[in-house]
Amino acid sequence: MDNTSGVGVLDKAASVLSALEAGPATLAQLVVSTGLARPTAHRLAVALENLRFVSRDMQGRFVLGPRLNELATAAGEDRLLAAANPVLTALRDHTGESAQLYRRQGDLRICVATAERPVGLRDSIPVGATLTMGAGSAAQILLAWEEPDRLHRGLRDAKFTATILSGVRRRGWAQSVGERELGVASVSAPVRNQAGRVVAAVSISGPVERLSRQPGRLHAPAVAAAANRLTEVLARAGE
Repeated sequence: MDNTSGVGVLDKAASVLSALEAGPATLAQLVVSTGLARPTAHRLAVALENLRFVSRDMQGRFVLGPRLNELATAAGEDRLLAAANPVLTALRDHTGESAQLYRRQGDLRICVATAERPVGLRDSIPVGATLTMGAGSAAQILLAWEEPDRLHRGLRDAKFTATILSGVRRRGWAQSVGERELGVASVSAPVRNQAGRVVAAVSISGPVERLSRQPGRLHAPAVAAAANRLTEVLARAGE
C-alpha cells in the first residue's frame, strides 16, 4: 500500500514525524531514519518545531510536539483519553486512591487524565502536569519495555535500576515508595496498543501511610486490570 501523498514536501515532513514516533532523535539520527539530506531534514524539523508539531527535549533532541496531542483531542479521535475517565474513576473508587494516566513525551511524562480522591490526604497531580522520567512507578512502566539503547539512556539519571525494571517486565506492574516525592507511594501498569507497544501507564498514588511500603501487594491487581481495560479499548479500535 502506497502511504505517500504525492506532494513531496508533505511526504518528507511526514517521514520526520514518523521517525520521531520511535522516540527522541538528533539531527544525525533523523537523517539516517528518514533518508533525507541533512539540510532538508534540518529545515523540515525546525519548520515543524515552529508550528509546534515538533519540540526539543532537555538534550536538544527532536521529539514530537504538543500540537499533535491538541489536534487529536480537538478532533475527538483519542480513544484512549475518551475511555480513560470512567476507568480511572472506577479504579479510584475501588482503591480509595487518586488515579492517573501518563504518556511519555521525550524525557518527561505527562498526566493526560486523572480521577482525584475527593477527601483526605491525596497526591494531587493535575492534567497537563509534567513529571520526570527518572522517578516513580509510572516512569518505570514507560521505560521498562523501551529498546535497549533508549532504556540505558533513561537509566543514567534514574532513581531506579535495570534490575528493578527487569522485575517490572517480569510481573507486569511497578511500584515506588518515595522515589518521586518523599512520603508518596504509587503503583502503575502498562497500557499497550494493538501492536503490543506500551503507550501509557495507569497509576494510583497516595501517602505511604495508606499505601504501605509494599503498595503493589495491596493494589497491583486492580491497577493492572484497569490498564488491561484500556488496552482492550485500543485493540477494539484498531489503534
